[in-house]
Amino acid sequence: MKRDGVQRCLISDLNAPAVRRALERLRPNREFVPLATSALARSRADWLYGINLTRAYTIQGRKVGYDGVLSVGRVQTPVLGLVVRRDRAIEAFVPKPFYEVLAHLLTERNEAFHAKWQPSEACRPYQDEEGRVLSRKLAQNVVDRITGQPATVLSVERKRKRQAPPLPYNLSNLQIDAAKRYGLSAQAVLDSAQSLYERHKLITYPRSDSRHLPAEHHGQAPRVLRAIGENTDAFAQALALCDSSRRSKAWNDAKVDAHHAIIPTEKKTDTGRLSQTERQLYELIARQYLVQFLPDHEYYETRVEIEIAGGRFRTQARQVIEPGWKTLFGRQGQDDDREAQQLLPALEAGQVLQCERGELLEKMTQPPKPFTDATLLAAMTGIARFVEDAEVRRILKDTDGLGTEATRAGIIELLFRRGFLERQGKAIRATAAGRGLIDSLPEQATLPDMTARWEASLDGICQREASYGQFMGELVAALQGLVERACRSLPQGLQGVTAAPGKRRRASGGRKSSTGAATGRGKTGGTRRRSRKKTVALAD
Repeated sequence: MKRDGVQRCLISDLNAPAVRRALERLRPNREFVPLATSALARSRADWLYGINLTRAYTIQGRKVGYDGVLSVGRVQTPVLGLVVRRDRAIEAFVPKPFYEVLAHLLTERNEAFHAKWQPSEACRPYQDEEGRVLSRKLAQNVVDRITGQPATVLSVERKRKRQAPPLPYNLSNLQIDAAKRYGLSAQAVLDSAQSLYERHKLITYPRSDSRHLPAEHHGQAPRVLRAIGENTDAFAQALALCDSSRRSKAWNDAKVDAHHAIIPTEKKTDTGRLSQTERQLYELIARQYLVQFLPDHEYYETRVEIEIAGGRFRTQARQVIEPGWKTLFGRQGQDDDREAQQLLPALEAGQVLQCERGELLEKMTQPPKPFTDATLLAAMTGIARFVEDAEVRRILKDTDGLGTEATRAGIIELLFRRGFLERQGKAIRATAAGRGLIDSLPEQATLPDMTARWEASLDGICQREASYGQFMGELVAALQGLVERACRSLPQGLQGVTAAPGKRRRASGGRKSSTGAATGRGKTGGTRRRSRKKTVALAD
C-alpha cells in the first residue's frame, strides 16, 4: 500500500456520533509528516540529553556521598531551577516601607471620593524601580500641602467597554483553575479529566493545547447545552439565558489543528456516578463552554485627573452596565481594585473641588510568593516572563512554554518523586537535594533558554525549513561538551545531603526507564520505553 494513500482520523470525542463525524473527515497523512519528524527529533533529543546527563551526574554524586538518582532533563531541570531561584529570592528579601498618598475630595454638593497621588519626575530619586515612593518625609509633605486646598479637575474620560468571555479550556488552563479553586494537583486534574474522557465520555480529548473550536462544531451547540442541563443543576439559570446562535471568538478554524479546546460532549448521564473531583472538573469545563453563549460583560470605565497644590492625582471607577457572562463567576469575577469599586460623582473638566484632607498610607514591600501548583503551571506555560534575553523571550512567547499539555503534570510529579521538591501546605519548595543539583549544574542547563532554541529548531522542522539531521548533529556535539564538563567536576552542593527514603539509586547496573520516569514531550513518548536495560532513562 502506498503511503500517499494513508489517511488520518482525528478523534476528540469518544461518543459514537462524534467518532462517525471524525471518520467522515479523514485528512491525508502526508500533512502530518513534518509534525511527526519534529516529534521524533524532540523525543530522541530529550532521551539522549536526559540519559547521558542523568548518568553523568548520578555517578559524580556518588563520589561526594549522594546515593540518589540525579535526574537531569531539558524540561524538568529548568522547572526545578525556577523553584530554587524563587525560594532564594524569598530568603534574601528585605522588606522596605513605601508610601502612598490619598486625597479625600468633596464636590460642591458634598459628594465624597478619593484620588491617588501620581509622583512627578522630580520624585524619581526617592522611588524604587517599580515607582514606589520610599521617602516618608516626601509623602508627608504632599499630605500637608494638599489638606484643605482647592482641587481642579483636569480631565474626565468615560468609555463604554466590553469584555468578551474567556476562551474554553486547554489542559494547562484547566489545571491552573482547578488548583486555584479546589487545591487539586496537576496530576490529579489530568487523571480525572482522562477518566471523564475515556470512561464517562463526558468531555472531549483532555490533553489538548488549543483553546479554540472548529467552526463546524457550532452547529452541535444546542445539543451540548441540553446535555449540560441534564447532567448538572449548577447552571439552570444561566442556561435559560444562553443563546446558542451566539458565536464568540472561540470558534476559529485557523487556531485549531489536531485537537480543539476541552468542552463537554453531547452525552447525558447520571453524574452521581462521578467522583467529587470528576464532578468539579465537569462543572468547570461546562461553565467555560456556557459563557460562550452569554452576552459580553459591559461597563463604563471612568478615569479622572485632578490637580491639587501643583500635584497630580488620579482616580478611576467602573460602573457595570450588563454583567453578562460574569454572572457565572460570582465573586471570582468581581474587580477587587479599591479605586475601581468606588462610585464617582458626576465630574467635568475645570470643575473645582475641595481636598478635605490628605491621607498617608504606609505599606511594606512583599517578598515573592512561593510557587503553588497553580502558579508553577502558569510559570511553565508563560516561561517567557522569566527570561531576560529578548530573542529567547520572543521565541518562548511563540511556543507552548516548558513541557506540553500532556507532560507538565508528570514533570512536576517526577520532581517530587525524585525528592527535589516538597510541599509545605500549598507551597512548593525545593529540597536540599534540589538546590544541590541546581548548584552543581552549568547555568545553561537550569534555564529555559535551551528549550527556546530547541523549539525554534523543531518548529523549523515542522515548517520544512530545517532538517532532522542538522538538529540532531548539533545536539550531540553540544551534549558531548556537557558530559565532559560534568565528568571534570564534583557536585559539591550535594556533599552531606542524604537522598530521601525511596529515592536512593539502585545497584550499579542501573534501572530500566519507566513510563513515569521518562516523562517526555508526549508526542512520541513510546521511543523512550525502548531504552536498553542498563540505562537511567530519565529524559525530560
